[in-house]
Amino acid sequence: MPKVLISDKLSPAAVQIFKDRGIEVDFKPGLKPAEIREIIGAYDGLAVRSATKVTRELMEAAPNLKVVGRAGIGVDNVDVTSATARGVVVMNTPFGNAITTAEHAIAMMFALARQIPEASASTKAGKWEKNRFMGVELFGKTLGLIGCGNIGSIVADRAIGLKMRVVAFDPFLSEKRALELGVEKVELHDLLHRADFVTLHTPLTEQTKNILSRENIARMKSGARLINCARGGLVDEAALFDALKSGHLAGAALDVFETEPATDSPLFGLENVVCTPHLGAATAEAQENVALQVADQMADFLLTGAVSNAINMPSVTAEEAPRLKPYMELARLLGGMAGQLTAAQEGAIKAIRVEYEGHAAELNRRPLTAAALAGVLTPLMGAVNMVNAPVLAKQRGIDVAETTVERSGEYQTLVRLTVVTDRYEKSIAGTLLAENKARLVEIKGISVEADFAPHMLYVTNQDKPGFIGRFGMALADAGINIATFHLGRSAPGGDAICLVGLDGPIPDAVLSGIRGLPLVVQATPLAF
Repeated sequence: MPKVLISDKLSPAAVQIFKDRGIEVDFKPGLKPAEIREIIGAYDGLAVRSATKVTRELMEAAPNLKVVGRAGIGVDNVDVTSATARGVVVMNTPFGNAITTAEHAIAMMFALARQIPEASASTKAGKWEKNRFMGVELFGKTLGLIGCGNIGSIVADRAIGLKMRVVAFDPFLSEKRALELGVEKVELHDLLHRADFVTLHTPLTEQTKNILSRENIARMKSGARLINCARGGLVDEAALFDALKSGHLAGAALDVFETEPATDSPLFGLENVVCTPHLGAATAEAQENVALQVADQMADFLLTGAVSNAINMPSVTAEEAPRLKPYMELARLLGGMAGQLTAAQEGAIKAIRVEYEGHAAELNRRPLTAAALAGVLTPLMGAVNMVNAPVLAKQRGIDVAETTVERSGEYQTLVRLTVVTDRYEKSIAGTLLAENKARLVEIKGISVEADFAPHMLYVTNQDKPGFIGRFGMALADAGINIATFHLGRSAPGGDAICLVGLDGPIPDAVLSGIRGLPLVVQATPLAF
């Protein structure tokens, strides 16, 4: 039974989801980092919000950890790089608080336009400064969206409803999607030049850090107003202070800051700045939604292998998972065989090609390719899985190519994996029988029909009379029982393959004897 630790405050309904799905769950919010490290080794999953810091040190203390679920969109508190290196899936919940965060951005825009916080404080202080608080309308103004994904698109919809013109900068926004949303796709410099209000809705990455730098803030339209309910670090706060102080910008509304908790900032002393303490997702509905969503996602992964909203691996829906599972196993087995043969011949891998034909070509292939890569790299590198295999391949300069073949071949489905090293190129192909049983059908272009077994012996030899008798006798003399025996050859008298299923591992002494037999070119033990 999988076991999950919830180390931050989540809805009791989320705890119940784990229990109802048959997952053992411990709800222990408020633990200190050292206390979490002390117990995390017993858990398969860790569910957090923003309080728990999932560091490299924490993951090093968690040998059984398979998934970290972040109830919310930001994963700033999770060391995703370390998680990926250790093969741990990191999930977030990008949709559970999208509406809430978008509404907060709209509310901040209203508050900024009409100076509501300052006007409220003044009135409560017994003043009636009606002439002091002259606001501006949103009607007819241009709103510039930096980021037009889940949250940004909702903000666009609400702004269009307010009769604002909306322009958007987002490298991932297609012209078709922009047309559907009713926004104009523009470059960043154009947006800054035109927008009366600029609102940020992009994650914090190396590319987006300080996207509103001093230079870009200077490019903003004079008298514009800035709203940031996304992430601290997107805006150069010192430059923002100077622009507000000088009057270049009319105001700013900030829900996030470079350093949080933000208890002191020069921005706090400016009347034309509205500040809230990272409240974007702080509604009862959003807190419940993200908690339930992360519990469902983690349960699906631990029980069925379904992957939703993962930061560091391809998604596999709950509907896809059962269908993909046998194909992923086929890809893993083919990769495992190729990896073991490569390790035996000590070749440095330069490229890996995965070709899909028939039914396999119609599937979500990214997880299949990740499984194949994991199979290839595990014999060479140790602890490799679908999460870290693509990253490890990239780090080692291995070119990975994925292709599909439309033609109908001999098999309804076929997966061919080719490993290219600095010394040779070798292909292995397999299919599925009855849609679920992996079967090997080709090695190095030679047809061979063989089931995968836990222990196998792969032998290449010259196709000459007498080989099979001597080979079988060598195994018999060593008391080794042959479970399955499969042969293939390129042509009479040419290269031949013998693939034997064994009841257990072959002893080194017996293996050495087989390698010394006449006509044997290569003999490699395989384990699956």
